[in-house]
Amino acid sequence: MREIPGKRRRLLSKRNGGRPELLEQALTFATEWQWPVLPGVAPDPQGRARCGCPDPECVVPGAHPFDPPLLAATTDERMVRWWWTNRPTAPIVLATGAAAPCAVSLPALAASRALAALDRTGMRLGPVVAAPHRWAILVAPYSMEQLGELLYAKDFVPGSLRFHSEGGYLALPPSETGHGQIRWERAPLPGSAAPWVPDVEAVVDAVVDALTRTGVSAPEF
Repeated sequence: MREIPGKRRRLLSKRNGGRPELLEQALTFATEWQWPVLPGVAPDPQGRARCGCPDPECVVPGAHPFDPPLLAATTDERMVRWWWTNRPTAPIVLATGAAAPCAVSLPALAASRALAALDRTGMRLGPVVAAPHRWAILVAPYSMEQLGELLYAKDFVPGSLRFHSEGGYLALPPSETGHGQIRWERAPLPGSAAPWVPDVEAVVDAVVDALTRTGVSAPEF
């Protein structure tokens, strides 16, 4: 019998829990872009807003590593296939740091306004990851020393900014977490090459400037 286009994908979707794109995306991140990834802990099936980890007060439900731990993040194709074959709905977690992009994140509403302000200046940005509550601008790897010097030189830095560098993590699209779907606000350009990302200095300078202008503010959370 001739296979109907798309039928095999639908069958695979049912077979592995309905999310084959998670495996496909995890393999793209790991093997094509060389971004170390690992599966995150899934949301609690008894309550999507809760996390599957032991912490009942978890503030990032389903969007963080647990078992395996963050240090297990890898670009190895066999390991990535094994993880998402056995846990097909697990969120994809990026280990930020020297071997992968870092990120600067801020509350979603403020991020939307800040991106609009940056667009008006003509600033070039790389991919932007959007969760329901916070957006993250991917940037080139930076050290904590580099970040400390950058922030020290500023008169004011909004407390709502978060920095994901070495030893940190970030859930990537198309993961589903306890807070909702992770998506691309600014998607990487098609192709196998790892996406370009800007330096952290340029992003922090521009975001802080945008957030401190009249009418563009961010709540302190």
